[in-house]
Amino acid sequence: MQTPPLIQWLIIAALLAVLASLGVALVGLIRDKGKSKRMVIALTFRIALSIGLFILLMLGIYSGVIVPHGVVP
Repeated sequence: MQTPPLIQWLIIAALLAVLASLGVALVGLIRDKGKSKRMVIALTFRIALSIGLFILLMLGIYSGVIVPHGVVP
C-alpha cells in the first residue's frame, strides 16, 4: 500500500511553506536589522507550520493513510 499522491503533494507544499517562511524571516533580519516584528512573526508561523505538519504526519501514520517507506506494520 502506498501513500496517496495528493497527500504526498500536500506534505511537499507544507515543507516548501516552512522554507518560504524561513526565507521571509531571513529577509526581515537583513533589511530591518531586527528592529521590526516581521522576523518574529515569520519564525512563529514557521514553528506553527512545523508542529502542525508533525502532528498531521503522526495522525496519518497512525490511521494508515500514510505508509512510511512502504512498510506495513
